[in-house]
Amino acid sequence: MDDFEHILENYAKARARMAANGNPTQWGTTFPREEVVKDDLEQGRTVLLVDEEQGQERILAQFALCTGVDPTYVSIDGAWLDDDEYVTIHRLAASGLAKRAAHDCLRWALDHYGNVRIDTHPNNLAMQHILETNGFARCGLVQLIDRDADTTRISYQRHEW
Repeated sequence: MDDFEHILENYAKARARMAANGNPTQWGTTFPREEVVKDDLEQGRTVLLVDEEQGQERILAQFALCTGVDPTYVSIDGAWLDDDEYVTIHRLAASGLAKRAAHDCLRWALDHYGNVRIDTHPNNLAMQHILETNGFARCGLVQLIDRDADTTRISYQRHEW
């Protein structure tokens, strides 16, 4: 919880970058909501990529790592690579302080869990590029179940057998 304010700042920066790059609706102006960020922290789902500069820790990127079956991923217009256990990455945001931070987050998840699913907005071309250059396969479309509008997402999976 000590990093809560910094995490919120990073999400605000990520929203601004998405909007500036043609993706203003994925997170709009309020997602992820503060209560979602707090819940991620309280439930131990928050993963931070950090470094240190001049004796100060910096958050380079953050994401929520969710274990178990993701209700959003139960129904897919397409097909997952397999039905094995997996983890899901949600709310991945880089702070902009270091290059390749999102790549490093994906690599960490794959190194620790091996079977990772993630989704992104059709307008989020930057994230699609990052996923595809990191070997994630496009699996189909999913519909978010926790939001009212703009809910179609492209789903990806990578399983390191």
